[in-house]
Amino acid sequence: MNFMKRFTIITVLIYLISYSNTKAQTKQVNKQEQFWTSINSTVKLTKHWGFIADAHVRRTDFLALPSFYFLRGAANYWINPKLAVALGYAHMWVAPTKAGYTTFANENRTYQQLQLLSNAGNVTVLQRLRSEQRWIEKIVQDKKTDTINFTERIRYLCSLTIPVFKNKHLPSLIISDEVCLQFGKHIIYNTFDQNRLFIGIKQNMSKSLSFDAGYMYLYQQKETGYHYNANKTYRLFFYYMPDFSRHKNKTKH
Repeated sequence: MNFMKRFTIITVLIYLISYSNTKAQTKQVNKQEQFWTSINSTVKLTKHWGFIADAHVRRTDFLALPSFYFLRGAANYWINPKLAVALGYAHMWVAPTKAGYTTFANENRTYQQLQLLSNAGNVTVLQRLRSEQRWIEKIVQDKKTDTINFTERIRYLCSLTIPVFKNKHLPSLIISDEVCLQFGKHIIYNTFDQNRLFIGIKQNMSKSLSFDAGYMYLYQQKETGYHYNANKTYRLFFYYMPDFSRHKNKTKH
């Protein structure tokens, strides 16, 4: 009888513990509204060489709160007019997500990328494969620590620019999707990092200056494995892409 009582108590305890763990690990989605703007430059200096530089600002609750500030630069080499490789460095200042916290986390990155432009009929297809090495500062209770977590991330982007009007001065439709996977000893539950789906318009302002504007849905899995961010993001990106190699060729001729 004592054995049956103990068995029943142990069974009930195991059930309660299992239930509490299951309840604690139920999928939780944090929905946010954000605004993301940037200026992105790809400058061609010679037939093969140039550089990339861009600056980003992302805000949460539309414009109310900071999300991150980001600077990136790279040397760019054109294998041919459609195919290019790059090697660069980036730094991000990540804002705290808890109310009342003020300490930003620093993130340093090195990255390599391969970018291919092609055409499918009158649609311009951009594909980019990027590898990132990330050193992320650990913040605990709004205080800096001496801990730096290292991770590696692979990103693949496919972007379609679709002409809607015959008049080239009118905007085109742009649809893109980027998936990010990450690896490292600190990555346990969230090898899938995030997916970014964007739809909007692209407008040329001059031969070297353009912008796109639209809506991005960003879905991100956090390190717990059951916390997710679902960000409705309003995006406005500017692009400056001068080709100084053409001027040099004209001068030579």
